[in-house]
Amino acid sequence: MSHRLGSNREIRKLVEYLREGETVTHLLGGVYGPGTGLVVLTDRRLMFLKDGWTSQVTEDFPFEKISSVQWSAGMLLGKITIFASGNKAVIDQVQKPDGKAMVDAINGIISRGPAHAPAPAAPVRQVPEPAPMSSFEMVKELRNRGVLTPEEFGVIVNRL
Repeated sequence: MSHRLGSNREIRKLVEYLREGETVTHLLGGVYGPGTGLVVLTDRRLMFLKDGWTSQVTEDFPFEKISSVQWSAGMLLGKITIFASGNKAVIDQVQKPDGKAMVDAINGIISRGPAHAPAPAAPVRQVPEPAPMSSFEMVKELRNRGVLTPEEFGVIVNRL
């Protein structure tokens, strides 16, 4: 992720939105519907996450529902268009290198077809919610999962 402008809160909260055993492969910032947020590509799905002070929005695009993904680039920024289940979703103001890499990764996954896509996670039974994590613990968990590099971890910890 080359630029984080407008996505720092979502990066800190990302661990709360990931499913057990889910691995993040690509991150990028962009504008979708309700505003600026984080676009996350995992081994199981594509997700848009906006975690603001007054509202939280997530939009999931499971790989088996995505029929195609398009990339278009302008002078400075680009746009990702996702066609899923007969709907069209557009994520604007995406950094060009990040957007192109993510679209290439998604196209690689969907071109292999459902037989090669990762199996969906088994339903998880509800367990009592754990005690809230401190900001440091959440950032540490993201580092341990490989979402943040050691350099990114250091920058975020210094901000806390």
